[in-house]
Amino acid sequence: MYKIPLLLILFCSSAAAATVVNVEFKFTPYIGDPAKSDQVETVPGMAKVFINNVLFAEKEVRKDNVPVLFDEREITPSLWVPANSLGAALRKGKNTIRIEFVPSDTKKPYNAQLRWLSVMDQSTEKSEGGRYEATNQSGEGHEDKKATGKVVVQREFVADFAVDIPWHHYPPVTSLSDEDKSSLALLVKKRAEAFKPGFADIYKLLAKDRSLDLNEMKKAKCLDQAYAAGIRVAAPPQNQLDFAITGNQEVVVTLKDGAALYPFDEKSFARIEDFDVKMCASIILPMAFPPRLVVVRSPSGAWEVAY
Repeated sequence: MYKIPLLLILFCSSAAAATVVNVEFKFTPYIGDPAKSDQVETVPGMAKVFINNVLFAEKEVRKDNVPVLFDEREITPSLWVPANSLGAALRKGKNTIRIEFVPSDTKKPYNAQLRWLSVMDQSTEKSEGGRYEATNQSGEGHEDKKATGKVVVQREFVADFAVDIPWHHYPPVTSLSDEDKSSLALLVKKRAEAFKPGFADIYKLLAKDRSLDLNEMKKAKCLDQAYAAGIRVAAPPQNQLDFAITGNQEVVVTLKDGAALYPFDEKSFARIEDFDVKMCASIILPMAFPPRLVVVRSPSGAWEVAY
C-alpha cells in the first residue's frame, strides 16, 4: 500500500481548511523597469476607485521614486485597496474593482500595474532546500499595461467574508423621476441641517462606524467647538446636484462641478485653538458630511443613505 507522508497530509488539510478573509489590490502608474531596477518613478495624476461601478474614492498620485521589493519585483504601490475596508460597498459573493487613472501629462507613455492577492485566516508552511517559508497569502497575481493618457484596469473578485446588508437585495435603480430627484435633494438638505447644537443626528450617523469612540468625541466636544468656531454645513440647491445611476442599487449624488458636496471653510478650522479638538473635528466632519452621498431606494420607494 502506498503511504502518503504525514507532513503532506497535514499541509493539504491545512490548505483545504483555510478561508479567505480579505482581498487586497495595489495599483501603481510608473516609468522604469522593475525587473532590472530597484527603483521606479511613479507617474503623477489622479486615480479613481470604483467598486461595483460605484465611485468609492479618489486619490492624487504624486511623482516619486519608489522601491521595487522582493524576488517578485513588487513595486511599492501608489494606491492600496484592502477589500475589508470597503464597508457597505462590498457585496457578499462576486464584486468588481475598477481603477481609472488620468496622468497629469496625457501625452507621455508609462506603465500601469495592478497587483492582487487573497489573505487567508491561517498560514501555510513550506520547507525546501533548508529554506522555511510561512505565509497567509495566496492567489497572488498582477497585470501590467502600457498606456498613454487615461488607463483603466479592472478585476472581478469574490468576497464571501463581506457583510450581507438588506439593501444589497433592493431592486436596481434604472431611472430617476423628477420626484426622485426632489426627494434626493431633500435628503442632502436634511443631512446638512443635522449639524446643529446637540448633534444627536450626527452622533447617530457616526455610531455606524465601530472604529470611532463616540464617548471620547462627546467628551472632547469637538463638534461643539467646531460650531462655536463658525463652521457651518450648507446644502447645495437641487439644480447644482448630479445624480449618477450605477446600474446597481446605488445612486451617487454629487455636485455637477465635481466639488465636495458639503464644502468646509478651512479658515474656520484654524480658529479652533486646541490641536486635539481640531484634529477630531477635521476627521469626523468629513465622515458625517462626505464629498458624495451614496443612496438607495427601498422596494416601497423610500430613499435612504447607504454610505
